[in-house]
Amino acid sequence: MAEPVVASGVPPQLASGRQIVRLPAYPVRVPPISATRLLTAWTPDIATVTVVIVLAVAYAVGVRRVRRAGQRWPSARIVVFLVGAAAWVLVRTSFLGAYDTVLFWPRAIQSVLLLMVVPLFLALGMPLTLLMRALPAGAAARLRTFGHGRVARVATFPGIVSILLLGTPFVLFFTPVFDAILRGGVADVVVSFWLVGVGWLYYWTRLQVDPVPRQYPALVSMWITFAEVIVDGGLGLYLMFGHTIVGADHYAAVRDWGPSLRNDQATGGAAFWIIGDLSGLPFLGALFRKMVHDDAERAAEIDRELDARDAALPRQPEGAVDAEPDDGMQRPWWETDPSRLGR
Repeated sequence: MAEPVVASGVPPQLASGRQIVRLPAYPVRVPPISATRLLTAWTPDIATVTVVIVLAVAYAVGVRRVRRAGQRWPSARIVVFLVGAAAWVLVRTSFLGAYDTVLFWPRAIQSVLLLMVVPLFLALGMPLTLLMRALPAGAAARLRTFGHGRVARVATFPGIVSILLLGTPFVLFFTPVFDAILRGGVADVVVSFWLVGVGWLYYWTRLQVDPVPRQYPALVSMWITFAEVIVDGGLGLYLMFGHTIVGADHYAAVRDWGPSLRNDQATGGAAFWIIGDLSGLPFLGALFRKMVHDDAERAAEIDRELDARDAALPRQPEGAVDAEPDDGMQRPWWETDPSRLGR
């Protein structure tokens, strides 16, 4: 029986008889991953580095303008924004970027970091608030008008944002999009920007530390977070135990070392699930902190309204007797809260 003819770089199990199985060529044979290469492997990503530098410079210029105008800008916001920017570059240029077309698990880790972790830090940096303060008054007013318009309100509706966030990983892994990004080039860069953009949109509308078109109760964010945890878990379990091997032909063609395709995908599915859920912890912490801050501000506002009402009451002349005896008891605040009167 004749030996099968196998295309260069294609494992024998992909050839049948004398028919050559031709898979997409991979221009550079990447060496096996190792502990050393986890620290030393890197790959250039000019588009990402350029965009991140532009954003970081713009943020720094905004901070400078705000502070020169005599306004305070917290240093903690600067730190978290720069951490997000640096993480974005590392995710794309470190070993995760060097091996994201050779192994599935680096691609899975890279995707969840771009979707759930990098945007969290960028959103906590409050870039929109900084932009509004740094812009001239007229430009800021026009931006504010657009931000409260119908298009912005529809685009940031919780249901739409949730569908974008929860549906993006499924489209990424189970449609031809995945084959396109494995070939690299423009598709890979565009998808990476899409992941960061969708993640930022989610955290912007849920954290609400920046101005948003419409305020939603914090409980809405809580329920959406629980739904995200469930969907992440379902996706991770399917990648770990499902019968479909994502990008099987490509991965089999570009390496003849490392874990089997099944183990590779199982590792990636577990990593996507765990990192996705862990990223929800700092988000919930930031959300809880905001809830406490909002409650404190609301209580202070109620106190000011009650003090103003007391100050507006006519003062009784000295020596006058109250029509109603003072029994030493004060009425509860909710009985006189202006926001609750008439309910």
